[in-house]
Amino acid sequence: MEQPFHFQLEGSSGRARAGRFSTPHGELETPVFAPVGTQASVKAISPAQLDELGASLVLANTYHLYLRPGDELVAELGGLHQFMQWPKPILTDSGGFQVFSLAARREVDADGVTFRSHLDGATHRFTPEKVMAIQENLGADIIMALDECADPHDEAYSKLALARTHAWAQQCLEAKRRKDQALFGIVQGGIFPELRQQSAEFIASLGFEGHAIGGLSVGESKEDLLRVLEIVDASLPEDKPRYLMGVGTPADLVEGVRRGVDLFDCVLPTRLGRNNAVFLRTGERLNLKNLEFSRDGAPIDEDCGCYTCRTFSRAYLRHLIQAKEMLAATLLSIHNVHTLVQLARDLRAAVLRDEFESFVASLNLKHSPMLEPDAPVE
Repeated sequence: MEQPFHFQLEGSSGRARAGRFSTPHGELETPVFAPVGTQASVKAISPAQLDELGASLVLANTYHLYLRPGDELVAELGGLHQFMQWPKPILTDSGGFQVFSLAARREVDADGVTFRSHLDGATHRFTPEKVMAIQENLGADIIMALDECADPHDEAYSKLALARTHAWAQQCLEAKRRKDQALFGIVQGGIFPELRQQSAEFIASLGFEGHAIGGLSVGESKEDLLRVLEIVDASLPEDKPRYLMGVGTPADLVEGVRRGVDLFDCVLPTRLGRNNAVFLRTGERLNLKNLEFSRDGAPIDEDCGCYTCRTFSRAYLRHLIQAKEMLAATLLSIHNVHTLVQLARDLRAAVLRDEFESFVASLNLKHSPMLEPDAPVE
């Protein structure tokens, strides 16, 4: 019987890679950017609009969907693909990061984590076995092992969290039942090189279908983030996909791909869109609420082919913002998501031409501040 998951490298340019990851709901051409649909919905964008702007993978959140509407209800209604009417691949995280965000509401022990819901204060418990059962009910193509995301600067606690993450990874593998889901292990270890290398080597030894890099963009410097990616790139096997969790500005995509990353996700495009902001392909950010755009007849980005830029002016978008029209969040989010989806595609094409560095130089990227750590209710 043919395996439902297969990763094939199709080209490289330096350490940058282009590949193809087969899943039961279609192939992912990597590098690929996944918009975040935390509650089985990418905020302000419909599935039809996501398809039109070229998205091929979306992320949904285990923690949130477990609490509401409940993973068993999602399973009863046919799984996430049917529930949210998204026919392409879906990835679910383990909920570990959201639990990390609930510092005042959770207690971690060797067997799992007990936490209080941000919705009603009710007490719940996640164990590796429980997280596997939840994600199997949700039915995503790519699922994550339970991990503990620690303060990246606390070495003593990072060692403790790493031991838990490694034990939980093994338990998740043992608890996994569905053959039509690819389970990824998560590399942790804060900003500490020895811990990151140790984690990458251990997680790689377990036989996961892919590997995720967690615990980044949670308060560390950009320099530390890039240093960690270089360590992990050198330690993970090349024949499995690599997923950088929760990182996604144009510059982040470029730097991640440069260091061997294949999959990305981030809430930033839609978060900015709901807060009047857009980014250009160069990484520059614009706040369209500013008065300077009130008579600006140009699109957000002259070089962008998204529906928003093909159709509307900056002046109209500012008008929607000033009038508090809901359409503003949709149009700005469409542009932001399209920018990252298309950038990932263009990076892939540059890798296949073995022209990655010259293409990146042509972008004239501006490095924006990293995304602040997620709130638990994103």
